[in-house]
Amino acid sequence: MTVLTLDGRSIELDKDGYLADLNDWSPEVATALAVQNDIELTPDHWEILQLLRNFYDEFQLSPATRPLIKYTALKLGAEKGNSLHLNRLFNGTPAKLAAKLAGLPKPTNCL
Repeated sequence: MTVLTLDGRSIELDKDGYLADLNDWSPEVATALAVQNDIELTPDHWEILQLLRNFYDEFQLSPATRPLIKYTALKLGAEKGNSLHLNRLFNGTPAKLAAKLAGLPKPTNCL
């Protein structure tokens, strides 16, 4: 286990850098994880992170790339629900990295 220290608090991460306890997530945790992954979160990032958290609340799983694209297109429109937009935001690994920043488990079918 790895530990993320934030405001004097230790937050456990698994071997891949995902939260060990999903209840530890907060916007501050997302920001710290983004910094670790060389990303500065913009309103476009936050929109996708919130969308992912809603997806998880609805389906109890983190979507792989294709379902993420489809769900994003359904909820936010085709201009945001496409692989180019999501890859640009999340360094070419939108399902894995966005799930990590949203405090969700690693999508099960992502390597």
